Amino acid sequence: MLDRSPPTGPQSRGPLLVRLCNWVGEVVLSVPAIRRLAAAGFDVHLYGKGWAPSLLEGMELPVTVRGRQRLAVGQLRALRAGMRARHPGRVPGALLFTRSFSSAVETRLAGFRPVGYAYDGRRPFLHEAYPRPAGLHAGEEYWRIVNAFLREELPFPSSLGFAPSPRQMEAARALLAQAGVAGDYVVLCPFSGSDDREDRKVWPGFPALAERLRAQGRTVLVCPGPGEDAVARARAPGAVLLPGVDLGTYAALLAMAAGVVANDTGPGHMAAGVGAHVVSVHGPPSTAAWAPVGPQVTVLPYTGRWAEVDEVAAALG
Repeated sequence: MLDRSPPTGPQSRGPLLVRLCNWVGEVVLSVPAIRRLAAAGFDVHLYGKGWAPSLLEGMELPVTVRGRQRLAVGQLRALRAGMRARHPGRVPGALLFTRSFSSAVETRLAGFRPVGYAYDGRRPFLHEAYPRPAGLHAGEEYWRIVNAFLREELPFPSSLGFAPSPRQMEAARALLAQAGVAGDYVVLCPFSGSDDREDRKVWPGFPALAERLRAQGRTVLVCPGPGEDAVARARAPGAVLLPGVDLGTYAALLAMAAGVVANDTGPGHMAAGVGAHVVSVHGPPSTAAWAPVGPQVTVLPYTGRWAEVDEVAAALG
């Protein structure tokens, strides 16, 4: 557990704003890099999407939700002023996991000296611009930024260190009790991200797998997001639905599950990150760069066809 107080003394490296990525899976994959920055002595302040505080509550680091304006220069200036007041005499730094042009521009205009990958023509706005390596796993890309920033080459870890907070674990237990779920259960994640408008990443075998698991007497659990209840009933018939669960509590439910079957999507990375037994079923658009990282992950790649229900059930055990 991280100490909430700012680092002081000779080991303190001062305040550091970390701009988080814009997708859940990306943020989960960047957790080891964030933890490394905190362990190196930086007073890390995270900045990202509205769901980030819940997702990262277990890290016990401050998280500010970015405003909806196109360029959040005013909000960032206020953050910088607060960081300077917290660390008199220290110049706040900024590290960008994002690769967008706008994130570099707004951070620079707010008075920070941002560092990150030279990408999307933003090099003139970066205090340090690192060449983006090719062919790496997405999680290792974020890790390499920290390697360059700290001037220390370390290998990307085999587990992420992602964990829900104790409060979120208790909330998950309460939800299970309220829904009458006792004993082992399997979580299915039969959805895809908003960028996958044609559901090309959604494994077509979810309904058959749900029926098979229920026939075996196993409880199937699905956590649909806003507007996904009907889709959840169609893709996981007979499943226990827990709609509207915040991401941190969702992670706690995944951590306590006997198994998880997921597409190439955010909850799959969450499940792998908390150490769950995950079967990750990849479709045509998925690549090895986005495979979940964790100690109990089985990836079933697309090999000109989707994995069969028998294959997924065997991997799930």
